[in-house]
Amino acid sequence: MSLAALPLSDMLLPLWLSIKLAGITTFCLIVFATPLAYWMAKPSANALIARIKIMLMGAIAMPLVLPPTVLGFYLLLLLSPNFALGQWLIAHDISALAFSFQGLVVGSLIYSLPFYMQPVYAQFLRIPSSVRDMALLMEPSRLRRFTAVALPQAKAGIILGSLISFAHTIGEFGVVLMIGGSIAGETKVISIAIYEQVEALNYGMAHTMSLLLVVLGIALVSLIASINNRVMSGDQK
Repeated sequence: MSLAALPLSDMLLPLWLSIKLAGITTFCLIVFATPLAYWMAKPSANALIARIKIMLMGAIAMPLVLPPTVLGFYLLLLLSPNFALGQWLIAHDISALAFSFQGLVVGSLIYSLPFYMQPVYAQFLRIPSSVRDMALLMEPSRLRRFTAVALPQAKAGIILGSLISFAHTIGEFGVVLMIGGSIAGETKVISIAIYEQVEALNYGMAHTMSLLLVVLGIALVSLIASINNRVMSGDQK
């Protein structure tokens, strides 16, 4: 099949779905993972809390060492009606997450979490202890200390983590394939669409979609490198 014979939606819809997935995933990470990174970076006098943080950090880092298909496989099992979470969803009349866009979001959150956490956690660690102590004296509210003191100090890390997790989600393949399959307009993101075009020997369409990802990837990587250089320059001053 030639490129001209394919509707434009076959290329644009998967690309839009990937951008939508990456945007929602990144937004959720900012909202939920930023406070987690702040808590993880805070010094803990309690030995038990310190051990819990170490174990939690190890669990968060698992997507870095596990093949994406393994992570996607276990998420698929967890969300299936044969397991407790899937049964609970069905019992409460909640639509199944497996083979749905919502399921892709859940999988992407877990898969991209360490890529967001690392720069944000590192930036929170860079907050001087003198600033923490002053905030503790001047502001009794924990929420205000987080929003007025910690967040501005970690702004560069949050931006960097957001860009990295966005770019990482755009390129997902194994997790989204296992948990979402290939449902047009629902779970067929651009990486899946490229794979299907190659399987169909339609290299022209595969080249076009791949080139779009290459251009987008270069733009994101350039932006990430620029922000990272600014962060490093600021640390050296």
